[in-house]
Amino acid sequence: MKNKYIIGLFSIALFATSCGDGEKKTVTDNSPAVTVTISPVSQESSSTFLTTSGKIEAVNSANLSTRMMGYVDRIYVQIGEKVGKGQQLISISNTDLSAKLAQVNAGITEATAAYNNAEKDFNRFTVLFNENSASQKELDDITANYNVAKARLEGAKQMKNEVNAQFSYTNIRAPFSGTVTNKFIKVGDMANPGMPLIEVEAPGKFQVLAMVPESEILQIKANSEVDVVLKSLGETLKGKVVEVSTSAKNTGGQYMVKVVLDQSDAKVMSGMYATVRFPVETKESNETVMLPKEAIVTKGQLTGVYTVSQTNTALLRWLRLGRTIGDKVEVLSGMSSDEQYIVSAEGKLYNGAKIKIQ
Repeated sequence: MKNKYIIGLFSIALFATSCGDGEKKTVTDNSPAVTVTISPVSQESSSTFLTTSGKIEAVNSANLSTRMMGYVDRIYVQIGEKVGKGQQLISISNTDLSAKLAQVNAGITEATAAYNNAEKDFNRFTVLFNENSASQKELDDITANYNVAKARLEGAKQMKNEVNAQFSYTNIRAPFSGTVTNKFIKVGDMANPGMPLIEVEAPGKFQVLAMVPESEILQIKANSEVDVVLKSLGETLKGKVVEVSTSAKNTGGQYMVKVVLDQSDAKVMSGMYATVRFPVETKESNETVMLPKEAIVTKGQLTGVYTVSQTNTALLRWLRLGRTIGDKVEVLSGMSSDEQYIVSAEGKLYNGAKIKIQ
């Protein structure tokens, strides 16, 4: 009986061992290899120009607002519509102003009547005083009354001018001939003082607002010629630096540089992104590792590039990048000039993915 019990335990142990060995078997990766294109790392002469990003906007552009609070009664134009200087764009409810104007007109009528009577009394007492028929005090009292009436009438007229000026803020007009590029409000909305209502710009002349880091701003000179690359149009235009900011107090260490584009036949539109290449004078030219921007992989705040491992798999290499020069990025650390990287792939790449070099 005891022998049978021992044999049974041995069988169970042997079965458990065989099961454990089965779980340790590795699963063969049968996924197809991703076809990739590789390229050797290139070294180029850097510091020949500084590249920053910016956005195109019209040189003559305005966001129109009002100084009055009221409901929008009517909007006379649509986005994309051409308008002339002085053309009415928006009307705002002016019921309160109309009532105030009526009060002001009534005040002017009353002040005018009082002034006319005071003027007659002043003229009469002046004659009487010259004829020694009125005392000096009587003339002084009449003169003071006349001056008060005159001042009240002038004040009433100035109040009417103020109301008329307020009426102009309820009728928003184009400050120059151009095109309506944006509307920030609709009929029935409440317009508040200082709130943008509509945007108008004069097409034909454009500028780029670029932000330059503090480490490079001293190299940017006014009136210098620059290249402006518009990737969306596949065009490179010429421009001139017209303004260099001297403060980065409200821009987080970035200095604003304004570049006006030269006239061209390119179909430039406001809002387009542009790359501005500033000429930079350097004492010496250093060879640096450059990678194309399309090969860069971004995950969160990390950037890297896929390389080829010794086992022919994709290997993500993290990099520290520097400046952007044209369509390439400077590599400060993480790659050397004798390595290769994956330029493009015909499938999704990940760490350890099997690859097939094309």
